[in-house]
Amino acid sequence: MNFKHIHFIINPAAGKDEPILSLINTVFKDSGIDWDVSITKESGDAKKFAQKLIGQTDLVAVYGGDGSVSEVASGLIYTNTPMAIIAGGTANIMAKELGMPLNTLETLQLLREGLVKSKVIDMGLVNNTPFILRINFGILADMVTSADREMKKSLGQLAYGVSSIQTLTKAEPALYILEIDGKREEVSGVALCVTNSGVIGINDFSILPDISINDGLLDIILLNDADVFSLMKIAGTTLFQKESDILRHWKCKEVTISTKEPVSIICDDCEKTDSKISIKVVPSALLVVVPEIKITD
Repeated sequence: MNFKHIHFIINPAAGKDEPILSLINTVFKDSGIDWDVSITKESGDAKKFAQKLIGQTDLVAVYGGDGSVSEVASGLIYTNTPMAIIAGGTANIMAKELGMPLNTLETLQLLREGLVKSKVIDMGLVNNTPFILRINFGILADMVTSADREMKKSLGQLAYGVSSIQTLTKAEPALYILEIDGKREEVSGVALCVTNSGVIGINDFSILPDISINDGLLDIILLNDADVFSLMKIAGTTLFQKESDILRHWKCKEVTISTKEPVSIICDDCEKTDSKISIKVVPSALLVVVPEIKITD
């Protein structure tokens, strides 16, 4: 898959500390590939840039974390303009989901040599706002918001582990009213997740087996408790890819989640607050590029 023009959207506040412009210039010098760059300054810039690039370039390559990736994906949803991910963030979950290298130079060289192929993946809508990864409630949301920029900069992905330990002591079950493809359930748990991707960011581990980013479905996962025994069972579930009575799991095309009081949620990397959240899958919504050959780190 060869490109005549690539437009890079760069988040300069991304987690990695590397000379991304210098790397791009070095790799694409004398390549015959024309390229341009847009630099984000504030939230929303990446989406705006992506929307303006539809049909104007062969490839939109986003350098940043999952928040930047989500923004660009939101700008390119429903179009034939492909997106490439250059992992520049802390967790880089979507890059791992798609099998993209975590090394920036390696990714740039793949794009230069055209050693990638196209793939169509699902996205989702939460209250009509596009997302690409997942929506987290409860301690899963608290874990992300507690890991501030300085913690992530100094500890990397370990920051999420530290923040999760901090939030466990405060975890209390909440009541969720779920309307799953028209069927109502009232459930209680300390955390709820509606996900398009199974990857958790640690090696090749997935939250649960059979979660796919291109099956036309979303996965709902409820964590009943946050005690030590429950967490050990979850660790076993993830490591050995088995279902568990600690986690409840549904597949759906759409779900409405209601709570008695407004709650904080994390939609990909963005924080929102609401008491009624409508979520649905958008099948085959986005064109991305992935390596022709699976990358092993």
